[in-house]
Amino acid sequence: MNIEKTKVHFTDNYLINPTNPISVNLIGAGGTGSKVLTALIEMNHSLITLGHSGLSVRLWDDDSITEANLGRQRFAECEKGLYKSVALINRVNRWSGTNWKAETIKFEKDSLDRFPENASASIFISCVDSVKARFEIADILQRLSYSRTYSNRPRYWMDFGNSQHTGQVILSTIGTINQPNSDKYETVANLPFVTEEFTELLRQSEITDDTPSCSLAEALEKQDLYINSTLAQMGCSLLWGLFRNGLTQYRGFFLNLQDFKSQPILVN
Repeated sequence: MNIEKTKVHFTDNYLINPTNPISVNLIGAGGTGSKVLTALIEMNHSLITLGHSGLSVRLWDDDSITEANLGRQRFAECEKGLYKSVALINRVNRWSGTNWKAETIKFEKDSLDRFPENASASIFISCVDSVKARFEIADILQRLSYSRTYSNRPRYWMDFGNSQHTGQVILSTIGTINQPNSDKYETVANLPFVTEEFTELLRQSEITDDTPSCSLAEALEKQDLYINSTLAQMGCSLLWGLFRNGLTQYRGFFLNLQDFKSQPILVN
């Protein structure tokens, strides 16, 4: 009798046993990105405590802090006018003693089709609110996947996206990840990009009004108060499992916070 094996993805071995901190590009420092950064601080401390090399994060965002960002995002009144990425990274480094970096430009190609400096990393986490930005990231990652470097080779892309009450987190591999032989599991080496598998979903969930909000009340009409933080915690739990367990049966989830429902996405 043939018994169907559970499909899993085994974490790239370099992430489990690195010689240096794992490089992470966090793209977007708004409602979701600012809270993902907080989760990465916790993850970094926990990994180091467990004997791991930890994380080295670079935060990308060209936006400045406005009145509408206060309260829902990780910003204070005295930080208005500062770049979001700079304010957050300065605070993180002072608090945790890290040497993480801030970029005050968008993660995109320039007019000559060149990548931004410091674009390469092992893990990419996108917290952006437009379909265009996601496809731009996907194109850069596809081209970076041909990099011949080992320690900084692009390996994973985790995309966070949401509307007012719903959202999703999708984990993708950048190329294929070598998998061990397993008698117990059916291993999956490639997890497709969110832009390949969920193109229609992205277009439906896009926040079409990208006009900056003038107040917190106006911002909450676009994204409810706790959708960002809930996605950040659940998504970073998936990333933590890659490090802690060395494999995953899941590659993301859909969330409806209004109905308190979540639906996992299995590796397939």
